[in-house]
Formats: sequence, structure tokens, C-alpha cells
Amino acid sequence: MGHQVVHYEIRAKDPDRTRAFYGELFGWTFPDAPEPGYTYIETGESSAIPGGIGKAAGATGLVTFFVGVEDVAAMLETAEKLGGKTVLPATSVPGVTFALFSDPEGQVIGVAHSD
Repeated sequence: MGHQVVHYEIRAKDPDRTRAFYGELFGWTFPDAPEPGYTYIETGESSAIPGGIGKAAGATGLVTFFVGVEDVAAMLETAEKLGGKTVLPATSVPGVTFALFSDPEGQVIGVAHSD
């Protein structure tokens, strides 16, 4: 299996302000998602990589992308063996299991598997 980018998201301190900014800038729209306060990003292109905007968990925002993998937990283990650190362990929500890790320089990347 190849490992391509399958999702991206913007986690912001003020998601509503962020949506207003990108909506005005790029013409994006934001349909609701199952997570409260989280919305999908509709770019107007049918072939676009899916994305979303939600509330930042910490004091600062985060922009990241998710790479498709077969086994999220195994990929976290491999990332740690290579010098990375788990930021968010494997988490399942309807339709997907995902996790976040930081690489050796601190960039946060996600991995995801569609159920």
C-alpha cells in the first residue's frame, strides 16, 4: 500500500474566526461534522483531499495532514523507534481510526485508517 495524504485539518484557538477567514479568502464552505465544533472543509473541487477545522486542544493552533496507513498503532510504534513521539494515541471515531505523532524535529503529523 502506498502512503498518501488522505486528510488535513486546521485546529484553531477560534475556529469560527478561522472559518470566516478561509471562507472569505478562498470561498470555502464548512458543513458540520460529527465532532461538536468541528466542520469539514468544502473547497468546491470534487477531487480535493478532505479537510476540517476544529478547536485546538492546547494554547496554540495546529495545521497538520494525515497519511493513510493500514495499522495506526503499528505506525506509531515505528515512528517512536525512529525518534518520533506520540502526541495523540490511536483514537477511533465512526469511520476512522487516527493518531498524531511528532517527528524528531517536532513537526506534528497524523496517520489514519478508514474503517
